[in-house]
Amino acid sequence: MAHTFLSDEWFAAVEALRDEAPEPSPAMKDLRLNITVSGGPDGDTEVHLAGGQFERGHVDDAPTKVTVPYDVAKAMFIDGNQQAAMQAFMAGQIKVEGDMTKLMSMQAAGGAPTPEQQAFQQKLRELTA
Repeated sequence: MAHTFLSDEWFAAVEALRDEAPEPSPAMKDLRLNITVSGGPDGDTEVHLAGGQFERGHVDDAPTKVTVPYDVAKAMFIDGNQQAAMQAFMAGQIKVEGDMTKLMSMQAAGGAPTPEQQAFQQKLRELTA
C-alpha cells in the first residue's frame, strides 16, 4: 500500500523497513543535516538525515539546515533524482543555512548507488504515493 510522502503512515512504513536499509556511503555516515520540507500536503515538515537515515524532526547538533520544496524533496529522496535538487538549488528554491561544505561533500562523494541501495530505493518508491 502506498502512502503520502512524509505522512505519519509513510514514516511508519519506512521505519518498518529500517533493518533492510543498506550501509550508507562514507559521506553519509557522519552527516547530520536538518531539512524543512515546505509546501507538503500537511504543511511544512521537519526531518533530518543522520547516518544515512531519514528521521522525523530536527536535531540540535546539525551544522546545516536546508529548506526544500515538497516536490523536490520527493524527487531527491524517493526517486533518487539528484538533478532535480541541482536545478532547484540553481533556481533559488533550496535554501541553505549553516555549513554548506557538509552539503557539498555529500554531493561530491555521492557517486552511483550500489545495487543494494538501488533495491532499497525501489522499496521506498513502492510504498510512496
